[in-house]
Amino acid sequence: MNVLILKLGATGDVVRTTPLLHWLNGSVTWITAAKNCVLLEGLTDNLRHFSWETRARALDISYDLAINLEDTLEVALFLNSVAPAEIFGAYAESSGRLCYSDNSKDWFDLSIISRHGKLKADKLKLGNRKTYQELIFKGLGFEFAGETYLLPESIDAGLAGDVAIAADSGHVWPMKKWAYYDELKERLEDQGLTVNVLPKRSSLLEHLADVSNHRCLVGGDSLPMHFALGTRIPCVTLFTCTSPWEIYDYAVQKKIVSPLLEEFFYKRGYDERATTAITVDEVFEAVMAQLEASAPPTARQKATA
Repeated sequence: MNVLILKLGATGDVVRTTPLLHWLNGSVTWITAAKNCVLLEGLTDNLRHFSWETRARALDISYDLAINLEDTLEVALFLNSVAPAEIFGAYAESSGRLCYSDNSKDWFDLSIISRHGKLKADKLKLGNRKTYQELIFKGLGFEFAGETYLLPESIDAGLAGDVAIAADSGHVWPMKKWAYYDELKERLEDQGLTVNVLPKRSSLLEHLADVSNHRCLVGGDSLPMHFALGTRIPCVTLFTCTSPWEIYDYAVQKKIVSPLLEEFFYKRGYDERATTAITVDEVFEAVMAQLEASAPPTARQKATA
């Protein structure tokens, strides 16, 4: 069976789609954004990948199934040239209208291209309690059972410590950026902990190593969070405007949900109240608890065990 996956970005969304590779047999071809190709390199023996710019190279074979998790007309129109036997996800009708397959409705009904319109989609998303993986797996006829992310080997850039802070939120979701990272860093350092704010890296593999070289990650719903989940690094994640329920915690994540989440749910503007609703005390205590839970046993604890 030949399967085509179209998932270009965001990078964190590409990472959280990799559990599908545990289930897909036969040949798998993945088209993604060029910067994400390094994260797909060598993940499984049956996977090949191409950047969006070189997507024509994927047309060398026919496909039994195409999984299109993008919501843009450009990608859907490319799917017309693929002409797979079956489509899961978004596609373009002959009129050029963007639609999605019925088996993918559990996910796309919550999306920006929902047949219900954005207002109803956001209400459905707010009420949803299934993870991204559960929604996608179910539509494809699989049952999600905690299948892990697949990640390549990282490249150590020399950054390590106790706590990594992922303070950057990007330009799309400015309300993801919590207001008190500097104060949190000072309080953690007062406890004698080594705390690093994650720097920008030229390589995603260095960024991956930066996360995995710490005992705990604290930040928003972001790529570093997915790197922590994929490398089983304990993390504290702040949800200020996106869904905490779509994220599977892999038993390493403590979620802190803003009391104002519903007011700012999936809004892309900026309101300071969204970034200040979660207190420093709550995050500090959660980080300390994660560090304590993941600490190796002392010699005395081993002797009395």
